[in-house]
Amino acid sequence: MSKNSNSIFNITVLVAALGYFVDIYDLLLFQIVRVDSLKDMGLSIDQVKSEGEFIISVQMIGLLLGGIIWGVMGDKKGRLSVLFGSIVLYSIANIINGFVQTPFQYGLTRFFAGIGLAGELGAGITLVSELVSKEKRGLSTSLVAGIGLTGAVLAYFISQNFHWRICYFIGGGLGFCLLILRISVLESGMFTRLKELDVQRGNFFMFFTNGVRFKKYLLAILIGLPTWYVIGILVAFSNDFGKAFGFSEEVLPKKSTLYAYAAIALADMMVGLISHWLKSRKKVLFIFYGLTILSIILYFNQQNGSAANMYLICFAMGFSVGFWAIFVTMAAEQFGTNLRSTATTTVPNMVRGALPLMFLLFKNLQLATGNYITAGWITGAIVMTISFTAAWFTEETFGKDLNYVEN
Repeated sequence: MSKNSNSIFNITVLVAALGYFVDIYDLLLFQIVRVDSLKDMGLSIDQVKSEGEFIISVQMIGLLLGGIIWGVMGDKKGRLSVLFGSIVLYSIANIINGFVQTPFQYGLTRFFAGIGLAGELGAGITLVSELVSKEKRGLSTSLVAGIGLTGAVLAYFISQNFHWRICYFIGGGLGFCLLILRISVLESGMFTRLKELDVQRGNFFMFFTNGVRFKKYLLAILIGLPTWYVIGILVAFSNDFGKAFGFSEEVLPKKSTLYAYAAIALADMMVGLISHWLKSRKKVLFIFYGLTILSIILYFNQQNGSAANMYLICFAMGFSVGFWAIFVTMAAEQFGTNLRSTATTTVPNMVRGALPLMFLLFKNLQLATGNYITAGWITGAIVMTISFTAAWFTEETFGKDLNYVEN
């Protein structure tokens, strides 16, 4: 693996995709079984909502912390150390999750699962980015994301046929099975050569000691915010929005998640092709931002609608935020080999970790406006304005040579 490959699909891409598949299964499993599992613990409808928001926020904080831990380790010890270590942690956490008896225990296990889950995508994308030729890099990372995101679809169907505790056991088992495949993956050639150089590796604080580098890092995070606004608020709490819209039938969040992630997986496989055709990352972002704005407008115009209509709009919103592959690839392309794993692993997890802040904004707006729906769309307008502005000032990274270091 000392040279870049002209093939967009190889064993490393396959293993990275399957790793992300298991990662997404476990990451979205709580969102899918949230209502059923918390009701099973004897919580009221109001408690299901409040405890659900708390647990998903705790999981996202774990992801934020884990992103820093695994990102630094990836640059200091190697990309493969993260792929092995993170999956062991979140597999054990998910198995323990099957035994929890209280919301506090639930939140604690999701916190540690979040730490483990934080390493999978960043390490995989870093490894693939350094393996595949610069012209075909976006195609390979799109395959990783597209295949991986279907893990949410599997989580839905597993939840339909098994008790929620068994679903967590299955997630842990899938992770340990994946470890066997990891044996066949070799370390990145760029990282191997990097170890021979006298440079700092995995120094997280280097993002904050240089103005240009800090700006790139901040913008890399902000351009990804719409994805978790849509998934973490609009889709995850589609049942509560359905009630606020005056639906006569109940909306099932796990079904909303199924439709959204099926569309995200489809879009993420297409986004690499579109980027390859346009020879640009930024143009793709603006196209999908436009689709996101349109789908959000449709979402907030569902007064007296139906559950079926909600699922269809969740599919449209999911497709519109299916730029995750390009977003993470851009993070990998903006930084040198000695900081690449740290950037690629922390950036998406900073976005996930921003969800509690979006919840805080959403709740304060509810208090200020007295209206659940109004608070929701104002939150979305703020998020989209921030991300659009960040994308405008982000550098174009298509075809960039990654064989360099940060000083």
